[in-house]
Amino acid sequence: MLDIKIERTSTPKEKPTDETKLGFGHIFTDHMFIMNYDAGQGWHDARIVPYGNLSLSPASMCLHYGQEIFEGLKAYRTADGSVQLFRPDENFKRMNVSNERMVIPEINEEDMLFALKKLIEIEKDWVPHTEGASLYIRPFIIATDPYVGVKPADHYLFMIILSPSGAYYSTGLNPVKIYVEKKYVRAVRGGTGFAKTAANYAISLKGQEEAHEQDYEQVLWLDGVEQKYVEEVGSMNIFFVIDGEVITPQLTGSVLPGITRKSAIEICKSKGYKVTERRISIEEIAQAYDDGKLDEVFGTGTAAVISPVGHLKWGDKIMTINNNEIGSVSQMLYDTLTGIQWGTIEDTFNWIVKID
Repeated sequence: MLDIKIERTSTPKEKPTDETKLGFGHIFTDHMFIMNYDAGQGWHDARIVPYGNLSLSPASMCLHYGQEIFEGLKAYRTADGSVQLFRPDENFKRMNVSNERMVIPEINEEDMLFALKKLIEIEKDWVPHTEGASLYIRPFIIATDPYVGVKPADHYLFMIILSPSGAYYSTGLNPVKIYVEKKYVRAVRGGTGFAKTAANYAISLKGQEEAHEQDYEQVLWLDGVEQKYVEEVGSMNIFFVIDGEVITPQLTGSVLPGITRKSAIEICKSKGYKVTERRISIEEIAQAYDDGKLDEVFGTGTAAVISPVGHLKWGDKIMTINNNEIGSVSQMLYDTLTGIQWGTIEDTFNWIVKID
């Protein structure tokens, strides 16, 4: 069992009084978890300390060469006041997949979950009580060697910070507008597209900026070789319902293996939907739209859970999906996932982890 030293803050922050105005990712709790890695010693010195700034050398390798990975998950408060997590084991498995790709030492997954549960126990009062709000959890690892040379680091910090948050999109469950990026690419097979690493998100900012200039909320990325096949949205995996069949791009190494994506597939199969993971071109999507067979488009992700797509812009072609309304599959998935997460429906999949 991980031995965690605990130092409690002497100056606790004032908690938000209006949870309807939390926003996303702006507010942070009183404490954070930190653990060091040093070559020859391994991971050590696990501790929970007051939330505060870090002291790093300007030469820290994470600032120059991007050897950094992170995760994102949530804690939810149920009607009886208890707090629970949704599939945290999957996040920590994926974290080690990212670690392997970025040549960062693996961390014991049970230790990571134990550390997270201990931190949330201390910060339990920060978990929002308002429907739709949750405690966003950000575990991450950065390379800290003071060295401006390209090599795997010898020293790292693993940290967990917490942020009480409202809905990721200000529009709530209303359909979003998605812009298909034709010029820039996000990832290629053999690269880091399947890892949750900072560079994948920095590289997407240019496309996102162009989408915003055209009044679109997110970017739909195409494959990096032919720029033909649909891959994912900037903060979500993408699904299409074509003539009643649920289709999502297969995991080819350039797409993030989303945990909400995986859960949505399992739920759809349990409800009797035909679900297919395969390559799907933007031309096929446009043809299905022209043929009147494109029933729904939606994204899945930890932050937004389910995000229906109302408009899809590909070049000069603007597709209005399902009359810009949420579809039945999207609604079913949202109701099922949030019901399990907030404890209003039975977790028949055994996905929930309770905080004692």
